[in-house]
Amino acid sequence: MSHAESLTTNYKYSASSPSRHPVIVIGGGPVGMRTAQELAKRGQAVHVLTAEAFAPYNRVQLTPLLGGDVQFDEITLPLTDETDLLTCHWGQTVARIDREARQVITRSGDVWAYSKLVLATGSRAFVPGFPGTTLPGVFTFRTADDASALMARSFSARRIAVIGGGLLGLEAARGMRRRGCDVTLIEHESHLMPRQLDLEAGSKLAERICALGVDVMTGRAVREITGTHRVDRILFADGSREEFDTVIICTGVRANTDLAQQAGIAFSRGITVGDQMQTSDPLIYAVGECCEHRGRMYGLVGPGYEQAKVAAEALTGGAPRFAGAIPATKLKVIGAEVFSVGEIEQLEARANVRSHVWRGQGAYRRIFIERGALVGAVAVGGWSQASRMQDAAQHGDTVYPWMVYRFLKTGLLWTEQDLEPAEMPASAILCNCTGVTYGQARAAITSGASDVPDLGQATGAGTICGTCRPVLEDLLTAGGPPKPMQLWKPLLALSGMAAIGALIPILFGRVPLPDSYDAESLRVWLWRDGIVKQWSGFILLGITLAAMILGLRKRIRLMDRLGGYDYWRLIHIVIGLGAVAALFAHTGFSLGNNLNLWLGASYAATLVFGAVAGLTTGGDHELRARGVGTSRKPPRKLPTWLHIIAIWPLPVLILIHVLASYAF
Repeated sequence: MSHAESLTTNYKYSASSPSRHPVIVIGGGPVGMRTAQELAKRGQAVHVLTAEAFAPYNRVQLTPLLGGDVQFDEITLPLTDETDLLTCHWGQTVARIDREARQVITRSGDVWAYSKLVLATGSRAFVPGFPGTTLPGVFTFRTADDASALMARSFSARRIAVIGGGLLGLEAARGMRRRGCDVTLIEHESHLMPRQLDLEAGSKLAERICALGVDVMTGRAVREITGTHRVDRILFADGSREEFDTVIICTGVRANTDLAQQAGIAFSRGITVGDQMQTSDPLIYAVGECCEHRGRMYGLVGPGYEQAKVAAEALTGGAPRFAGAIPATKLKVIGAEVFSVGEIEQLEARANVRSHVWRGQGAYRRIFIERGALVGAVAVGGWSQASRMQDAAQHGDTVYPWMVYRFLKTGLLWTEQDLEPAEMPASAILCNCTGVTYGQARAAITSGASDVPDLGQATGAGTICGTCRPVLEDLLTAGGPPKPMQLWKPLLALSGMAAIGALIPILFGRVPLPDSYDAESLRVWLWRDGIVKQWSGFILLGITLAAMILGLRKRIRLMDRLGGYDYWRLIHIVIGLGAVAALFAHTGFSLGNNLNLWLGASYAATLVFGAVAGLTTGGDHELRARGVGTSRKPPRKLPTWLHIIAIWPLPVLILIHVLASYAF
């Protein structure tokens, strides 16, 4: 009996396992591990065989690893807690599958019996057939070993060429540029990311990449990599040549179908599967990049995770269906935010598809509409409605004429109101890398997930590139009581005092002026003495200017080194209280007539709305706990804007008041 057979025979099975024989998963990548975890959750014993000699890792994070931003242990994938049902075996390269005997044989001669088998063999880097690809100095970028080799090469490389302007090529260029290398990105198509972006979007992306120090060549087809003993130059199809000492080939991937071919399992570009991820052998399933479903292959983790779930459910007696997925990309590549949903290449050529473009603020957005339904979109630059756009395109939501008009004017398909995570549709994609929806994340929170790592363990969201983690935090916040902000108690107290002072002239009117002169009267001294009136006026003017300057502090960031915003906000409120006192000292809350009345009313409105803004800011957590406002649409938003609007007339009114006082 082989070592592998001994492991299988002595395996510790759970009483809840529906089968006495384990399911074998070949491949320890993200999708293979997700399949194994889903099987273990359903009580099924499972062995994972992987050729790699170390724990499964996040391929999306290979670029930060290459750039030196993370260490390898930071990109490893978390394993399931179901260790009594799931066992991983590293360094196990499968040589062949014996379908008749229901066995998997490794290169070392070990034999693994299976009840059912899952192929999650992934894909490998595709290397074109032009000469020179085997020369020393030519690399691929697909695995952790590739990243390790490139890190070592970066110390001696003088000029690097990255062949391929797709996602993988962009990431390789970014990683080597981060290591201080001279990098040129070469794409044979007319623009970068030709599968995901149109010509203008690809050109804008190229501009941003060039600005970061990476040279870009588009429309340049490589004919040959030349060199005697190592790479020295690239020869292009147009006869030109460029000198390089290192070449990284990132020209796409090809499905690993070798095992399936040897076993006589049906395949085309990938291993052919049905809606339950079953191959032509009813006991063998395939998931991830190695499989082909309805003529389509997916190179993203999200659809692979969905396939893993379907396969696990089907293997344990369920009847799920994988209906396919619309390609979607939402990520940052070399500092540029890129968004794409739909088959962009096909949509541009389809007869019944109309597109509309918006350009503004350095961003580019384009939507594709077919018979009134949204079917695709691309963007370079931030887009607050990207997640909602992706959900709408995947469901073919109707786009009405007024929505198109709004998009052309503002770049927004819907009115500008950021939906709270709790308000997003359950079907909307939250994590583009894994395909996790808002509904799935909410269900995990309801089931007990209390922080972002818990949500990642339960759903996979936030475990790949990490860009959705702030949204996960918002979801968790929405699921619990809002937290009070720093210094909320003194903020409430001072704002309450300012509100009372600002409301006095509105509720009680002015303080009556004295009818006769009395040298001992404070009222006479304040409001009849011309010199005192001038001094109180200038003090009020100074306080007003100080308050207005502090009001700009958050926006112009001139005083970041002098303390946190929460403390300066308190100082702003204190100055507001001083303005109430100075207004009383100067006018006795007698607002006068005509222009003076407008000036006094503007002062009073500014103070009232400022005080209310302070109250709603300090009491934000209590208000949101009672359903008043949300984290993205806080209760303070309206009074803050009213406060700002009321301030606008003040400078002009004050100037006219001062000039009129000295003129008359």
